[in-house]
Amino acid sequence: MTTRISASVDVEAGKVLAATAAGTTIAIAGDPPEGDGSAPGPKEALLSSLAACAALDVTSILRKKRQGPSSYEVVVTGESDPEPPRVFTSILVEHRVSGDVAPEPLRRSIELSATRYCPVNAMLSAVARIEHRYLLLDASGGVFEATVAVVGPDREVRVIESGA
Repeated sequence: MTTRISASVDVEAGKVLAATAAGTTIAIAGDPPEGDGSAPGPKEALLSSLAACAALDVTSILRKKRQGPSSYEVVVTGESDPEPPRVFTSILVEHRVSGDVAPEPLRRSIELSATRYCPVNAMLSAVARIEHRYLLLDASGGVFEATVAVVGPDREVRVIESGA
């Protein structure tokens, strides 16, 4: 399977408009002074891709499990090496969910995304440790939080089972 992006560069603004084969676009900008800072930078776009990939997987799996989130937010935080090229060394993916969702189906949905389905997670985990966790406020007001999986460059996948 081939994926193709065509990027038009605004040299003066330090901005790139990347287009998919279907014509949808994504703006990416450098931070001043190299760019105008008007759009996410390349590393922010990469973390956004991870958030979107995980969120789309998890919502699809939750739907199949007949779970009904009323809100869902994914917050991704990346720590970088201080030396160039400043690659990510660790990433935290926190799934913040509320609504008619039980902890175990949510945990399993995140586990499947982190260990099987999300290609962005698979690619980034080749160079960085990625921890997936959730914070759930269920329909009855219960608060649940847990670490679900840790994957990383050592190719070890650690799944934290429910109640562990």
